[in-house]
Amino acid sequence: MVWLHCFLDVPADRLDAAGAFWAAALGWPLGEPWPGHPEFRSLVPAAGDAYVHVQRIDEGGPRVHLDIESPEVSADVARLVDLGATRGRTDPAGDWQVMASPGGLPFCVVPGTDARRRPDGVDVGDGVRDRLVQLCIDAPRDAADAEVAFWRAAIPGRWAASTGEGLIGKLHPGVGSTLKLLFQRLGEETGPVRAHLDVGTTDVERDASRLERLGAVRVRDDDGWVTLRDPAGLAFCTTGNDPDEEPV
Repeated sequence: MVWLHCFLDVPADRLDAAGAFWAAALGWPLGEPWPGHPEFRSLVPAAGDAYVHVQRIDEGGPRVHLDIESPEVSADVARLVDLGATRGRTDPAGDWQVMASPGGLPFCVVPGTDARRRPDGVDVGDGVRDRLVQLCIDAPRDAADAEVAFWRAAIPGRWAASTGEGLIGKLHPGVGSTLKLLFQRLGEETGPVRAHLDVGTTDVERDASRLERLGAVRVRDDDGWVTLRDPAGLAFCTTGNDPDEEPV
């Protein structure tokens, strides 16, 4: 089992709106600032361990990044560098390491334990059940193959190729893990690799309408998902992925 955390990195002037939106969207209240790290707050499930967090950032626009838990941070950092990642800032206490994928997607390696329980989906109203189930890694054409190869080597799991237009495949990190990783080849030729969130729901249209009432803006309807933007400007999708599916 690989425990993955998802961080919504939001400028200070949009932080309150983003936190309130995602707490209502996922049915998990926003916890208190972390001791020693007041820039972080977690969305706290009623049962199970938190894996969705909000971070206040001082520069740049809103974005999403991934944290990978590891029992041996130093060893995993060295392994990921060998696979093509680059190092960034190191926590002064040595607890975590900021890194970037070959295409420039930020992520961190953090200390972790196997004693984790993934939260179940939540009945969020309007007859729908939701959970944040997936991180979609969006890569331009010139970076897509290297990005997919990196993440498949970095995180063990079952790979399922996709046949949908622009979709490359999906990595299932295994039973107990929080997030699947979906890979999408963008239409643009070059540029930075980025990521967006995918909510899994039991009814896509009802959920999209609910999220609009909470403050999201609908961007586009597709076959099996709806693309929206949250109040901070982050793109995300509500999708037909089962919120309670156990990865295999």
